[in-house]
Amino acid sequence: MSKRLIECVPNFSEGRDKTIIKQITDAIEAAADVRLLDVDPGEATNRTVVTFVGEPEAVVEAAFQGVKRAAELIDMRRHKGAHPRIGATDVLPLIPIAGITLEECAALARALAERIATELDIPTYCYEAAAFTEARRNLAVCRAGEYEALPEKLAIPEKAPDFGARPFDERIARAGATVVGARDFLIAVNFNLNTTSTRRANAIAFDVREKGRPMREGNPIVGKVVKDAEGNPVMLPGTLKATKAIGWYIEEYGIAQVSMNLTNIAITSLHTAFDEVCRAAEARGVRVTGTEIVGLVPKRALIEAGRHFLHKQHRSTGITEEEIVRIAIKSMGLDDLRPFDPKQKVIEYLLEGEQPKNRLVDLTVQGFAEETASESPAPGGGSISAYLGALGAALGTMVANLSAHKAGWDERWKEFSDYAEEGQHLMQELLHLVDEDTAAFNRIMAVFAMPKTTEEEKAARREALEEATRYATEVPLRTMQCALRVFPLVCAMAEEGNPNSVSDAGVGALAARSAVLGARLNVRINAAGLKDRTTADRLTAEADRIAEEACRIEQEILHLVEQKIG
Repeated sequence: MSKRLIECVPNFSEGRDKTIIKQITDAIEAAADVRLLDVDPGEATNRTVVTFVGEPEAVVEAAFQGVKRAAELIDMRRHKGAHPRIGATDVLPLIPIAGITLEECAALARALAERIATELDIPTYCYEAAAFTEARRNLAVCRAGEYEALPEKLAIPEKAPDFGARPFDERIARAGATVVGARDFLIAVNFNLNTTSTRRANAIAFDVREKGRPMREGNPIVGKVVKDAEGNPVMLPGTLKATKAIGWYIEEYGIAQVSMNLTNIAITSLHTAFDEVCRAAEARGVRVTGTEIVGLVPKRALIEAGRHFLHKQHRSTGITEEEIVRIAIKSMGLDDLRPFDPKQKVIEYLLEGEQPKNRLVDLTVQGFAEETASESPAPGGGSISAYLGALGAALGTMVANLSAHKAGWDERWKEFSDYAEEGQHLMQELLHLVDEDTAAFNRIMAVFAMPKTTEEEKAARREALEEATRYATEVPLRTMQCALRVFPLVCAMAEEGNPNSVSDAGVGALAARSAVLGARLNVRINAAGLKDRTTADRLTAEADRIAEEACRIEQEILHLVEQKIG
C-alpha cells in the first residue's frame, strides 16, 4: 500500500516578528512527524505562509498545535497588513498529495475545525471541499468583512461559524476566527507592476479574475452598479477561469501587484495567467516586471511554463529539466524581487530531498570509470551497457537540438524539438537503468546473506533467489528494449538532421548497438540461473530478437552515414 501524504498550508497573521514565526513553526515540527517545507513571511502583508507535509494524522496534529501557538502569540487587535485576514490563523487548507482523496481530506478538515473550536475556543468556518454549504466553498464568503466584522457576524445565525458560534468575547477579540478546509493544489502568485497605483492594479485584477467586476450603467468606472432581481450586483466575468485576484500596493517593494490564486492549474496554468496579466496590464499602460511565488509551486507548472516560452521563441524543448526550469524563471521574472531557488520552492524537489550519495550516475566520468575498474563486481557490464545506450540517445538528442537551431531551418524547429524531447526521455530512462542493473545484482547478493538453517528458511531462500535472478534478467532486457528505441532517433538524425553532425548520429547508432549486445550477454548469463526454464527461454528469445534487429538497423544507419560523409 502506498504511503498516504497530505500537505498543509496554514497562513498566520504575522509576517514581521521572526521570533513569533519561529515559535509557531517550532510547535508544528515538535507536534508530530511532519516535514516543514517552506516558511514564507511577508512584511507588507504581515502574514506568513507555512507549508508542511506528512501522513494525515501527523499533519492534522501538527496543524492543531500551530493554530494553538499562533492564538497564544498573535493579538489580532493590533494586527495591520495588506492581505485580507480573519484571525491569528487566517486560513488552514489540507491538500491531498498521495494515497488519499480530496473527500478524505475534507473529512479530516471538518474534524480539525471542530477540535479547534472545542479545545481552543476559536470560532471556525469550513471552506472549499469541507464546506457545509455551497456558498462557503468560497473563502471570500467565509472571510467577508475580515476580523473587524466578527462581532456583527457572530450575532447573526446565518453568518455564524460552523463550529464555536458564540457572542464576541475577549478570547475571540484576541485570536479572531479561523477558516479550515480541503482543496486541491493552489498556486499563490503575485505579479509585480511598474506602478504604485492600487487602483490600476485592481483594475487589471478585475480584468482577468474569473469573478470579474460589477456591471455599471453608462460610465464603466463611476456608473451605477447594475443589480439583479435579488439585489445582487451583476458581474462581468474576467478572462481567466479558476482564478481569484486583487490589486494592492506593497510598501516593502515600493510597487503595486496583482495578487492571484490559481485554484486549478489544469484550467488556467501559471504561464497562461502571466501572459494574460501582461496583456491586461499593457492595455492599461502598465507593465508586468516580474512574478513572485508565495509558498511552493508544483514542478509541472514550471516545466509547462518553460516549454511554453521556448515554443514562443521557436526553440527546442528537448533540453534538460534544469534548463527548462531556468527558462521559466527568467521568462516570468520569478527572481525579480529576490532570488528564486527551485530546490527551495518546488514541492517535488523538497519531497525528494537529497539523492543517495552512492548513485553511479552522480559520479564524474573519471569516477565512473575508476569505480568500474575496481575489484568490486558491480558496476559491471549491465551498467556499462545502459550507459552506452544513454550516450547513444544523448548524441541523437544533440543532433536534434543542433538541427532545431540551424540557421535557415527555422520552419523545422518543432520537428527537431520533438525528436530532442524523445531523446531526453530515452537518455533519462537508460541512466536510471545504469543504477538499476547494479541494484539487481545487489539484490542477488543479499539473498546469500539470508539464513538457511531450517527447511522453511531454505525454501524462503530458494524462492527469494529465483525472484532476484528473474529480476536481474529482466533489467538488462529493459536496457535492450530502451536502447532499441534509440535507433529511430539516430536514423532520423542521419537522414534529416544537420549534415555537419551526421557522424555523431553514426556514433549514436554504434553506442546503441553496443548497449543492446552488451545487455544481451547479461540476460543470457542471468537467465541460465533460473529454475523456471519457460521464463528463461522466453526472456532469452526476446533478447535474441532485439539483438538481431539492432544489428540490422545499425548497418543501415552506418551505410547511410558513410554515404553522406562521402
